[in-house]
Amino acid sequence: MVGLRFEPRDTPPGSAALRREVRAFLAEHGRGWTPEVRGRSWMGFDRAFSRAVGARGWIGMTWPRRYGGHERSAMERYVVLEEMLAAGAPVGAHWIGDRQSGPLLLRFGTEAQRMRLLPAIARGEAAFCIGLSEPDSGSDLASLRTRAERVPGGGWRLNGRKIWTSFAHLCDWMIALVRTAPAERDGPRHAGLSQFLVDLRLPGITIRPIRELTGEEGFNEVTFDDVPLPEDALIGREGEGWAQATSELAFERSGPDRILSSYPLLAAAAEAAADPVPIGRMVARLATLRAMSLSVAGMLEDGRSPAVEAALVKDIGNAFEQAVPERVRDLLDVADAPEGLRRLHAYVTQVAPTFSLRGGTREILRGIIARELGLR
Repeated sequence: MVGLRFEPRDTPPGSAALRREVRAFLAEHGRGWTPEVRGRSWMGFDRAFSRAVGARGWIGMTWPRRYGGHERSAMERYVVLEEMLAAGAPVGAHWIGDRQSGPLLLRFGTEAQRMRLLPAIARGEAAFCIGLSEPDSGSDLASLRTRAERVPGGGWRLNGRKIWTSFAHLCDWMIALVRTAPAERDGPRHAGLSQFLVDLRLPGITIRPIRELTGEEGFNEVTFDDVPLPEDALIGREGEGWAQATSELAFERSGPDRILSSYPLLAAAAEAAADPVPIGRMVARLATLRAMSLSVAGMLEDGRSPAVEAALVKDIGNAFEQAVPERVRDLLDVADAPEGLRRLHAYVTQVAPTFSLRGGTREILRGIIARELGLR
């Protein structure tokens, strides 16, 4: 049995100055943000804001300079992420590219792919989405049926569907996990999968937004009908897409976005609460989650792969995020609260059920944790 260990880590010396810089930037750019914008947190999509963030050097912060990065530490990046999330900034246009698509290309992409795409991500000009889930597959990702087949003369032909694809209707690129060879009868089910860069402007791609409870359209169903992909659309090695895709999960599951999605509501409630004790208990729990998240960020900076620790942070963090609107309703008379707090509470209440779906359901996460602990 393997135990989980969260070694204490902290943000670096000098981070206070960086925080002040980011807060001043957010105060300037956030003057017109409505409660609903702040409630969307990292699911808010604003290309102009992302370009402004890129101009300040806060996208691709840890990447090499030759790819448009800034060679700063992962902990400095963590400081920027925390401040963006705490303010409810609409970071969605660059979030996926900065968080996982860019790091994936750094690790597995060709030099041409890196030079073409990483500087654009760092400038806030290239928006990425993730093509994993499929209709009828549920959480069984290895059963995906979207296929890429080689065509005579070079290149690939892509057919199939992806679903629950965040921002696909607004993005430029998708990194899609698809089948390039059938799995062997007695082999692992995830064999024969590969990852591809898909330009979402190519012919044969249909993107259908899915209307959510809020009335907005953040998720999408994406259909590929004989989409022509160039030879160099393949990322990494053919047939190794499963290992590549799962290597992203620690980046996706451990960050402050998995504990701070409801933070703007918690902060507003703290200002309005007459009794600080219940709010204090919630803040204490958040402080513990932050320490765990920082520990995972430190492991990633050290070159380790804390996939199980990241799964635990996401599972517990999502439970906390989802509990915030209910606890605020119990603690405050929301109906008599200031309008901004009422609107913020209403919005976060509607979107909170999605927190435990995006990035892997809690059932999948708990299965991963249980297996690592020798419980299954």
